[in-house]
Amino acid sequence: MQLKNGFVLESVGGAYLAVAVGEEAVMANALIRMNATGAFIWRLLSEGDYTEEQLVEAMLGEYDVPRELAERDIRAFIAKITEAGLLR
Repeated sequence: MQLKNGFVLESVGGAYLAVAVGEEAVMANALIRMNATGAFIWRLLSEGDYTEEQLVEAMLGEYDVPRELAERDIRAFIAKITEAGLLR
């Protein structure tokens, strides 16, 4: 899975915002707020095509969290961005 093009990720006051730009700004009035973990996943999905398992492994390499927590957080994040239609 990979994110659609047309979004930039910005850090604002300790939070992260994905903002639609270009054609996406016209099509989807989108402003997505997330924490640092969400921004980490967002960056990966904007840079390449990842499976859920690859995202879990990347998260485990970046953060000291139990696998179960990483899996749960990845699934929840993917569900939200899928529902919003942000994946290719």
